[in-house]
Amino acid sequence: MDEHKRSAIHYWYLLAAFLMILDQITKYLVEQIIVLGDRIPVNGIFNFVHLQNKGAAFSFLATAGGWQRYFFIGLAIGISIWLIVSIRRSVSKVEALGYTLVLGGALGNLSDRFYRGAVVDFLDFYWNTYHWPAFNIADITIVLGVSAMLYTMKKEAKPSLKAG
Repeated sequence: MDEHKRSAIHYWYLLAAFLMILDQITKYLVEQIIVLGDRIPVNGIFNFVHLQNKGAAFSFLATAGGWQRYFFIGLAIGISIWLIVSIRRSVSKVEALGYTLVLGGALGNLSDRFYRGAVVDFLDFYWNTYHWPAFNIADITIVLGVSAMLYTMKKEAKPSLKAG
């Protein structure tokens, strides 16, 4: 591996670490400012809240009895290892960015599960009485990362049109 590629890989890993730290700082602040279960209304469509999710996205398996914590920790470790390897093998900046964003978010939520036993969510968007499931910075980076990965996959799968 040449020096330029190695330097780029270190950059991606540092970005993932920064995103994880940013996620953890925001969750720490929420824990210090908002009592668990409370909300701070901001406007007619958004609240800051302090919730804990023992499940996955949309509270999947949140009431499963406790085993899901270890399942999701193991899953996050496995996915993180795969992402670390994928960053090293990525061929484009968009692909590496996608893996990096998902890695940063996965590590942020993994830290929550490991240290808190649940993921802290604090961003609550709603319309009238319908609330989108609360989420956090790690969730945002995961969604953005998966979007970049899908963009890369679609771009690679698109057949090229060559003049005959």
